[in-house]
Order: sequence, then C-alpha cells, then structure tokens
Amino acid sequence: MSTLSSPLASLNIAALRRTASRCPSVRATTRCTAASDSESSKQQQLQLRQQQPPAPVVVSRRGLGAAALAAGVAAAGLDLANPQPAAAVMGMTAGRVPGLAAADANGIRRYTRPEGKSGGHGVGWTEITPYSFDVYEGWTEVPVSIADPGGSEIDVRFNSDDMGGLKVVLAPALRFVDIKQGTNPGIEELVPFERFMSGFGPELTQNPVDDTEIVDRFKDTRDGLTYYNFELKNHTLVAATAYRKRIFIICLTAPSRQWRNNSDKLRAVMKSFKVNALDDVFVP
Repeated sequence: MSTLSSPLASLNIAALRRTASRCPSVRATTRCTAASDSESSKQQQLQLRQQQPPAPVVVSRRGLGAAALAAGVAAAGLDLANPQPAAAVMGMTAGRVPGLAAADANGIRRYTRPEGKSGGHGVGWTEITPYSFDVYEGWTEVPVSIADPGGSEIDVRFNSDDMGGLKVVLAPALRFVDIKQGTNPGIEELVPFERFMSGFGPELTQNPVDDTEIVDRFKDTRDGLTYYNFELKNHTLVAATAYRKRIFIICLTAPSRQWRNNSDKLRAVMKSFKVNALDDVFVP
C-alpha cells in the first residue's frame, strides 16, 4: 500500500501543520537565532576593520607644495597681506646679481661685486673679495657664457653702445704658481711686471701680446695694493692686482671711433678698478 495514499499519513501531516501554526514560539526562536547570528557577524566585521592598518592618504605634489609653503610662511612669521620691502640676502646666489649704484651728478655709476654672487672660477677656488669700478650711464651688464674665451674665469661683463665693452677676469694664482699656506702675496711677488702681458695678453685679447703692442704701462697703488696698468695699440686697457691668491683683472676694449671720442673716460674706468681690501680682514 502506498504511503502517500494512506489516510493515516494524511492525518499526520495535517496535524503537524496545525501544530506548527499554533506554536509562534518556534518561529520567534528561529528569527532570534538569525538575528543573533547577524549581530555576531557585524561585530566580527567591525573587529576586522579595526585590526586593519589605515588606508594611505594620497596627497598631490601641488597640494604638498602648498602645505609646505603655508607652513614655511607661518614659521617665518611673514604677513603676506602686508609685504615688506625686499632686501639683499647674503649667500651664494647663482646667476647675475645687480651691483650698480645710482648715477651721481657726473653720470658715473659704481659697480661693486655683490657679496651674494656665486662663482668658482677655476682651479684654486677661494672666497672672492668684492671689487669695484666706475662706469658711465649707458653701460649695461650682459650675461657671461662659459663658451666665451676664458669664460670660466670671467666674473662680469659690461657693454656700452657708445664706449665699447669691459670684462673682469678672476684668475686663481695657484693655476701657475705655488703659494705657501697662510700667505697673501701681492702681484709683484706672483708675476713680474715685464712679463704680465705676455702671459695674460693672449687670454684677454685672444692674440699674442709683445712689447711692440704696448703703448703705455705703469704701476700704481690703490688701498695698499699694487696695480699693473697697460694700454695697447688696439685700444685695449688692462689693470690688474693680486689678493687672496687670486689675480683680479679688468680689461676694456673699444673700436677706433669710440676710442677717439671716449679714450679719457675709458682710462678713468680702468683707474677706478680696485679690490676692496681695506674692508677685508685677511686671516692666514
């Protein structure tokens, strides 16, 4: 006899259904168990999230730079809403640094090498003592290129449409002579007067220079230092001295027409060149 067709089986199934419908506690127990399992799962997930390390904060370079700038401004106590006048800062500053003073009543402007200006200038580098010279209105500083002849030792260059051009060369004396430690020899101790242009002339003029090319030569003293002075046939003027194991040279050149009109002024510029040794304390 088939179980499904049994009247007894049908009665038993029906009875079970009626019993289940009359027992809500069974369904409540089931729901409570499910709710308890769900709460336990949430707590476990929360604990796992707390145990995981925090996610890294992504900061853009622009945002990082802005934050650093703001922190630097705050640390320095700067008030960007009320900026103060700019002032020169001492240090090693690459590139050109303005050094020209305002013109006086005669239209003369003094150039003084800024203490913050950088420059290695070849073998035997030492700290560079400031120097100065006078120029007339119309002279302008121009960039120095290491591609120029002697470019690695040219410290500054000026041009004038009406008068010509000039350059200042800083040559380490250790390049051609040995100097005892703790000494500060003058130019006469380093290079004989009669041999100076034969040695430095080709570097300054890009041509050999012998005695027949020299129109005038003399020595003088400025602020306690001896200077060599030369005038060449090709309208080149040279003044040189030595200080702190370095040869300081100013070299001026002018085409014939400009020389005829301005030779006295160019000589005045040459004679104004000096190293500011009186303001310097030499420590061996």
